[in-house]
Amino acid sequence: MEENLNVLDELNKGATMGMDAINFVLEKVEDDGFRTVLEKQYADYEAVSKKVEEIYSKYSSKSPHETNAINKAMTWYGVQMKTFADKSNSKIAELLLQGTNMGIIEGRKLLNNKKVDKEINKLLDAFVTMQENCVEVLKKYL
Repeated sequence: MEENLNVLDELNKGATMGMDAINFVLEKVEDDGFRTVLEKQYADYEAVSKKVEEIYSKYSSKSPHETNAINKAMTWYGVQMKTFADKSNSKIAELLLQGTNMGIIEGRKLLNNKKVDKEINKLLDAFVTMQENCVEVLKKYL
């Protein structure tokens, strides 16, 4: 059971970090098409987070872990500094790709853990696949 909670916590952290990153860059995006893509990705991350909360309640009375305030602040600061002089679609896509790739790596590591329940493994696999699809879309904006 502990392994299930750990995976759900990591999934939720990844989803909330994705939502945070998109929120931080969305105000800088001037291209309506790119904005629509990012809003769709945000909705996908939000759906994963909601699903995690649903499943989490089966294992614990607590709430799943999210990104902590320090990580959130560091992400915001990093986005601000890296887009200060360059707010292009390419720069924003690059930043989001870096974070998404880290999420894919972490997700693939978690998928190699065969000790989690099927429902959690299925959600994790869907999350990684969603992130891989995001990468393909974001590449078009580089």
